Formats: sequence, C-alpha cells, structure tokens
Amino acid sequence: MMNLLAIDLGASSGRVMRASFNGATLSLQEVRRFRNQPVYIADRMYTNLYSIYQEMKWGIAEVVKTHGQVAALGIDSWAVDYGLVDSNGHLLDLPRHYRDGRNVSAMAEVVDKLGKAELFLRTGIQLQPFNTLYQLYAMKRENENLLSAAHKLLLIPDLLNFFLCGEIAAEFTNATTTQLMCAGLREWDRELMAQLQLPDGLLPSIVPAGSALGYVRDRELLRMGPVSSTRVIHTTSHDTACAVVSVPTDGQHYAYISSGTWSLMGTVVAEPMINELTEQLNFTNEGGLGNYRLLKNVMGLWLIQETQRVLESVGEQADIERLIHRARMAEPFQFLFNPDDVRLLQPENMPDTIRQICVETGQTPPTDAGSLVRGIFESLALKYRMVLDELELVTGRHYAAVHIVGGGSQNQLLSQFTANATARMVVAGPSEASAMGNVLVQLLALGEIATPSDMTELVIRSVEPVTYAPRDVDLWESAYAKFQRIVEKQAESQRLSI
Repeated sequence: MMNLLAIDLGASSGRVMRASFNGATLSLQEVRRFRNQPVYIADRMYTNLYSIYQEMKWGIAEVVKTHGQVAALGIDSWAVDYGLVDSNGHLLDLPRHYRDGRNVSAMAEVVDKLGKAELFLRTGIQLQPFNTLYQLYAMKRENENLLSAAHKLLLIPDLLNFFLCGEIAAEFTNATTTQLMCAGLREWDRELMAQLQLPDGLLPSIVPAGSALGYVRDRELLRMGPVSSTRVIHTTSHDTACAVVSVPTDGQHYAYISSGTWSLMGTVVAEPMINELTEQLNFTNEGGLGNYRLLKNVMGLWLIQETQRVLESVGEQADIERLIHRARMAEPFQFLFNPDDVRLLQPENMPDTIRQICVETGQTPPTDAGSLVRGIFESLALKYRMVLDELELVTGRHYAAVHIVGGGSQNQLLSQFTANATARMVVAGPSEASAMGNVLVQLLALGEIATPSDMTELVIRSVEPVTYAPRDVDLWESAYAKFQRIVEKQAESQRLSI
C-alpha cells in the first residue's frame, strides 16, 4: 500500500488528503481541513499564505505520525494569484487576493491599450479582471518599487512548493491561466509583457505537469517527522486541471462542470480554439494534461457561501442542508438572474445585491431565504444550459451527459436542476475530484501508472458516481427562454449605469 498526499487548496477552504493506492484502486481520506479566508488590511484584500502553509505542515506531520512514510506529495490550488520573492527567497508581501477591487480598473486600462481581440488572439484566455496579467498591471500602477525588488513571480502552488523544497518552477496548467502565455505554446508572451512595461524576468521556467521537483527540505517539517525522502511532485497544480483528470468517463468527448466556489464548465480539446466565435462568447483555453480545457468561468457556489455569511450575521440558521431543504419547498422560478453579473464578484451584501438586480429587471425580489436560495440554484442551472449551448455551437458536438465533479457534486438539488435545465443526464462525482486528480498525476510521475488512459480506468474503478435524469423538461425550457430575456435586461441595465 503506497501513501501519497494531496494538498488541495480551494478558494474557500484547504484540505490535506491522504491517498492509499493498492495497485488496483485509489482511496482518499481527509486528514485536515481548514478555512481559507481573505485578510482585509485597510482597503486591500490579501490571501493569508502563512496560515495556509502552517496548516499544510501540520497536516503532513499528522499523516507521517499516524501512517508512516509518505512517498510523495503534490499541491493544487485556485489559479491566477501569486507571490513575489526576492533574490534571497523571501516573500516580499502577502499575495493580493484575486477579488481585490484594484483589478477591475487595471483590466479596463489594459484592454484599452491592447484591445480585447488582440489579448484573446495572443493568449487564448477569457478576459476576467482577476487574471494574473491584470493583477500584475495593477501592482505596477500601485507600487512599482515592489516589482523592482522582486526576483521571481510564483503562483500559489509554485510558491508553496518553493517553501517545501527550495525549487523554483512554474507548472504548465496553472501558468496558462495567467493570460501571460502564448496561446498553444509552452512559453511566456514576453512581447506582451514589454508592451505593458512589465518585467518579464520575474517569470520562472515552465515545467510540465508531473515534474519531480525534489524532496521536502523545510526544516520545521523535517523536525516534525521523517519526510526527508518524500518527493515533491509538481502535479497539475491548477485545481480545475486536477478535477478534469478525475472525470470518470472513457469517452473522448464530454462536458464537465468542476463545481465549487466557482463553476468551471467546458470540455477537453486537443489544441486551443481561438477564433472569432470563441472570442465573442468569451471562452478560455487552459492547459490540461496533454490537452486543453475549453471552458467558461461561472460564479458558482460563491453565491451561496456569501448568502450564508449574510444570513448568519443577522442570526439566521444558514447551514447548507437547512437552506437546501427550504429551497426545495419554495415556489419555482420566482425570479432569475445572470450569476456572472460583475457586482456579484465581491458584494458587501449578496442577498441585497441579488434583490437589486431583480428590481432592475422588473421582477419581484425574494423575501425569504428559501426563495432566495432556490432562485440562485435555478439561475445557476440555467446559466449552465446557456454555456452548454454555446459550447456545442463552438465545438460542433453534442454532449449527451454533463459530468459534475468537485464539492458541488454533492448538492443533489443543484445536480437535479442542472439535469432539468440542460435536458441531459447528469453524472455527479467524485466530490474530491481535485485531490484525486492531484494524486493520479503523482502516480503517473512515479511510474505507478503508465498513461492517462490508465488514470481514467483507475478513477472508474475507484468511484461510484450518482446519476440524475432530466425532469419537467418543458417547464425548464420555458424558464430558459425567460432567463435569456432577463440576462439581456441585466446587461442593458449595467450598460446604462456606466
């Protein structure tokens, strides 16, 4: 039995997962879970990287103490955020959080300089204000001296790997999300950096997923237990890339939703799809394990997480099981909205912002938590339908089923709504998709499995997904027509407010 560790860092929580591999199946056990909450200092928003790193080390030490030697470990996380280290390997400042407000104006300025079409043509990446390109440009505007003092820019998994073993490298799948790489190539777009007067010497060498970086060398961790022979593997370090690796299908063409704080919906393609239609529809081409992920970012369960926070702040019981039960009992389709309204990216009050959108689009706002949550789930499911329609238009393919992986796959109500809205079978699971994909790439790197096809077979043997058949298709088809009209109204309302 081989012991491996997956350190899986999501946008709202982190987990240290122990994986056991017996040669035929793979099992996962959660060892340590911790919250990943941004830190607010003055008007700035940071990721508390020091806390994350300490939690990681405690989790690693706990596994070693209980189960003995760990053969290897890998880290995956959310994309785009980065830290800057100086020539002595010291972190210059806490990483700014991707939801920090400075990024929206930075993106507008970059787009004004270079144009949307040019940016997409060069990088193949969906224009989102949190992309590393705009974060870096915002830092240049805000504090150019900090950039001048930096030696390397490291994305979150790259930075944590550096803390563990002292090796500096940028892993391909995560590097592609930055909007700093040449589309379809494994190299940074240094011409783009020059046009924006950004220092391209900050960017480290790019390595493929599954690269072995070295062994654990963190001194405190070495004192905690015998980890000196634990390999640090640069797995598919973007959590969505990990999740897609663990989709339990051997079909060549499939649609997926990696469901968590964000919903990443798309398919797998051999090469980036960069054309007028994908630019117009704002698709992104992110690197995968020997392929590319053609997808869209949808706001996801962030809408529910922020709703829970606000409800709890006024004394309401807002655990997810209670909210889902209340949503089941609520009247259907009381209101709908586009979940990707930019105002929902970091609102002070999520329920109030949704109610404001309802008023602007001529709908009656929800007055109770059950109706509010049901409307969020219905709107998410209908947005998935919209993205699926666009995906089929772009690829010219029909997808008979939608695979939902990640924590959101455990939400039975949303999974059923997604089946209803898309009129497709939904296959839900595994729920720990990112951690499982993380470990699969480690096994590939260690030579325990030979090919990506072997990885898929191992997933199919190791998980039992749940399927949902579509119901009330005509009712949901009518709701989709209403949703499309509301999305247009919402967009027009935003245009008039600018």
